[in-house]
Amino acid sequence: MTTSILTYIAGWPIIAALVLLVVPRNYRVIIRAIAVLATLISAVLAVKMFCQFVPGANGFQFEQQIPWVDSLGISYHVGVDGLNVGLILMGAIVAFAATLCSFEIQTREKEFYILLLVMSGGILGAFASLDLFFFYFLHELALIPTFIMIGVWGRGEKKNYATFQITLYLSLGALIALVGLIALYVASGANTFDIPKIIEHAKTNPLATNVQNFIFPLLLFGFGILVSLWPFHSWAPLGYGVAPSPTAMLHAGVLKKFGLYGLIRIALPVLPAALTTPILSPSFFNHFPFGWLPAFTQHWLLNLTWPYVLALLCVGNILYVGWVAMRQRDLNMLIGNSSVAHMGFIFLGIASLSLIGISGAILIMVAHGFLAALTFALSGYIYKQTGSLEMSELGGLCRKLPFIGTALLMAAMAGCGLPGFANFAGEVTVFFGAWKVFPAITFIALWGALVIGGIYMTRAIRNVLHGPLPEKWNTMADASHVWRKLPYALLLASLLVFGFWPRLLTDKINPDADKIVERVTAPAKAMDKVLVQADNSGVRN
Repeated sequence: MTTSILTYIAGWPIIAALVLLVVPRNYRVIIRAIAVLATLISAVLAVKMFCQFVPGANGFQFEQQIPWVDSLGISYHVGVDGLNVGLILMGAIVAFAATLCSFEIQTREKEFYILLLVMSGGILGAFASLDLFFFYFLHELALIPTFIMIGVWGRGEKKNYATFQITLYLSLGALIALVGLIALYVASGANTFDIPKIIEHAKTNPLATNVQNFIFPLLLFGFGILVSLWPFHSWAPLGYGVAPSPTAMLHAGVLKKFGLYGLIRIALPVLPAALTTPILSPSFFNHFPFGWLPAFTQHWLLNLTWPYVLALLCVGNILYVGWVAMRQRDLNMLIGNSSVAHMGFIFLGIASLSLIGISGAILIMVAHGFLAALTFALSGYIYKQTGSLEMSELGGLCRKLPFIGTALLMAAMAGCGLPGFANFAGEVTVFFGAWKVFPAITFIALWGALVIGGIYMTRAIRNVLHGPLPEKWNTMADASHVWRKLPYALLLASLLVFGFWPRLLTDKINPDADKIVERVTAPAKAMDKVLVQADNSGVRN
């Protein structure tokens, strides 16, 4: 069997990590060169894979499957379609950029690069995996180095507290998601961990609605905690605020998309009835003493669905976390809260259950990956030069750091949704997709993006880049050569390329996103058909 290019994309960082185990720790240049070379090869292969991908082709491309535990239906199965092709490309590019930005690590470099490479390989493997076991296992393989890197190489007085908090939150989210995935495996009756086979089996043998309504919230809140869904988001800004820049780039930019991808890849197509039927049954009010509620409240509760719940929660991400970002005085905390706020737009696109909404959500996932990595890389450079990210202590940095300052200004504009950046294309499509389903919530989200996001981003730029330059920063040096400028230029160029030509992504996403939408809407269409037939029968009788 021919080895898939996806195996090489995820495998090169893992192989490099194993090689570094035998390299003496005092060979610093060799250690860094091996890490950079491995992630560079992975990124080049990802670009090649992206360019060779054929939109709309039947089935998965670059597929490879090797049986492992036949009795449980576990196999090494990788493949790519429109849902994950952009995520793998983004992840490989961010991994390369994060490795280039690791020059800020000056202690225990060998261990740091090994953990960074394991994290990169785990992330790329998880996005490429089509087997539930390896999908979850590779995510955990990438998640564990995150805790270690923040605990050992983190900065600030709250480093230990942030490490414990992020460990507890993400471990809890991963555990809830694991319970949901195991329940899905047991209830499906497919006797396999193969995701495409589970989806196909669910089409012909759909799970009972009450079973779907039991499993879906486990996946929603398990994956949601991993993605910082409000109100389970507080770990993210603090964790990113103290994390080393490369760690924050990989986690906020790439690994955090795992939960969103899991919802789209697994939860939506396998559990469609949970998305289109009310959460509560009419008998709910007979078993619980809620009869005192007004009739319109009871009617609203009886028509409440999980997508509507998700849409309501995403308002917390957009509004509440946006307001928190406005109050920040630390640049990393502002960027961290902004990252959490942007997750709300992705959740809104998923909740719309429309082609344009889900396609826009995936586009934002890719765009935000580049943006989060870029902003944390830039803040890391500023911290290395100044030793502080308190915006009140900064100011006028564009005079001393013209390249870094310009890149930070463009990143801030991308975060505000300025046309020309990929974030704008994604957010606009999400708004169009959600408007017909949740007009009021979409209006609130639009207001949050334009007003709240614009206020905290422009305020940060004013405080950090403009105004008088404190004398103590006169010795700062801008990114001096190509290798120092390359990670920022690469991430910025990616945002601009997909901003000016979003069809490079959307043409690949739409055919497979349309299959998800058809699968989700099938139960509702079938129910409508039954009701129409019943009405016609009643008329004829």
